[in-house]
Amino acid sequence: MSQSTATARTDYLERGTPAYLRANLALFAAGFATFSSMYSVQPLMPAFSREFGVSAAVSSLSLSVTTGVLAFTLFLAGLMSGAIERKTVMAASLLGSAALSLVAAIAPGWTTLLVARAFEGFALGGVPALAIAYLSEETDPEDLGTATGLYIAGTACGGMGGRVIAGLLAEAFGWRVAIASLGLIGFVAAAVFVALLPRSRNFVAQRGLTLRQHAGPVASHMRHNALPWVFLCGFLFMGAFVSVYNYVGYRLSEPPFSLGQGAIGSVFVVYMAGIVTSAVAGKIADRHGRPPMLIFAIVLMALGLALMWPDSLLAIIAGVGLVTIGFFAGHATASGWVGLLAQHGKGHAAGLYLLGYYLGSSVVGSLGGLFWSGYGWAGVAAMVAVVLALGLVAVVRLAVWQRHAASIA
Repeated sequence: MSQSTATARTDYLERGTPAYLRANLALFAAGFATFSSMYSVQPLMPAFSREFGVSAAVSSLSLSVTTGVLAFTLFLAGLMSGAIERKTVMAASLLGSAALSLVAAIAPGWTTLLVARAFEGFALGGVPALAIAYLSEETDPEDLGTATGLYIAGTACGGMGGRVIAGLLAEAFGWRVAIASLGLIGFVAAAVFVALLPRSRNFVAQRGLTLRQHAGPVASHMRHNALPWVFLCGFLFMGAFVSVYNYVGYRLSEPPFSLGQGAIGSVFVVYMAGIVTSAVAGKIADRHGRPPMLIFAIVLMALGLALMWPDSLLAIIAGVGLVTIGFFAGHATASGWVGLLAQHGKGHAAGLYLLGYYLGSSVVGSLGGLFWSGYGWAGVAAMVAVVLALGLVAVVRLAVWQRHAASIA
C-alpha cells in the first residue's frame, strides 16, 4: 500500500475502531427513533377506523400522508445535501419529529391528526436522507455494506418497537398515550445521537448551488443504466411490504381471529428478523453480488405472501416473518448499491432512491386499502403479487446490465 493510499484511508471510519462503533450506535438510535415514530400508527389503524368512522383506505392515510410528505422532503434534502452539515440537520430532524408525535397524540379530530402526521413527515426527512450519504462519505468502502446494514437494522428495530409498543400501550391506555410515549422515546434517542455521532470528516459544504447545479446530478442519475432500476426496486419493495403490514391488522381484528390491539401489535415482533437480515444481507451482497440477493428477497416475500393465504394464525405470523426478511434483505441490498453506483452526487442519488421508496409506501400502501375494501385479503394479496412480479422484472434488468458492464470492463 502506498503512503498516499494509507493516508487517504485514515479519513475513513473503519470497522473495529471506536469512532466506527460510535457512528453506528448513533445512527442505530436515529433509525430507531425515526421509524418507531413513523410506523407506530400501523397497529392503530383499526382503532382509527372505529373512533373516527373512516374506512381502511382512509385510515391508512395516517401513514401515507407521513410517507408521502417524507418522500418529497427526502428528495429536497438530497438536493441540498451538498450544502448542509449532516449531524446538525439529523439532530434537528429527530427533535422535530419527537415534538410532532406529542402534537399528534393530542389532536382533537381526524383532520388535525392527519395534518400533524403530514408535518411529522417533513420533520422526519433529515435522518433517512443524510444517514446513507453520511455512511457513503465517511465509511471505508470495504465496510460500507456492513455499516449500511447496521443502520437499516436500527430502522428495523424502530419499526418493530413502534408497532409493538403502540399496540400494547393502545390496548392498555388508548392510542393517544401510545403515540405520546413514542414521542418521548424520540427525545431520548436524539440525545444519544448528538452525544455519539462523529462529525463529518470527508464532507465539504458547497455553497450557492443553483437549480441547474442540482438538476445536473439528478438528470445524470436518471440517465444511468442501472440507478433508475434500483430506485424502482425501492418503490416496489416498500409498496409490497407496507401493504401487507397495513392490512394484516384489519384481517386479524376480524373473525375468525378477532384479536385486540395488543395482540395485533405483538405479531409485529417478527419484525426483529429484519434486524439480523439487514446486516447479513449487506455482507452477502458485498461478497456475492446484488442481483442474486434481490431475487432471493423477492422469492422470500412471495413465499411469505402465499403462506398467509389460509385462515391460520401461525401461518399468517410465519408469512409476515418471511415477508419481513425478504423486504429487509432487498432494501439493505438496494440502498447500499445506490452509494456504490453513484460516482458523484451521492446525496442526490440517496434522495432519488428514498423518493421512490417512500412514494411506494404512500401510493401502493393506500391503494391496498381499496383492494381490501373491495375484495378483502384476497384483493390485497393479488395486488402485492403483481408488485413483486414487477420487482422481479426490474432485478432481471439489473442483472443483465451488470453482466454487460462486467464483460466490457
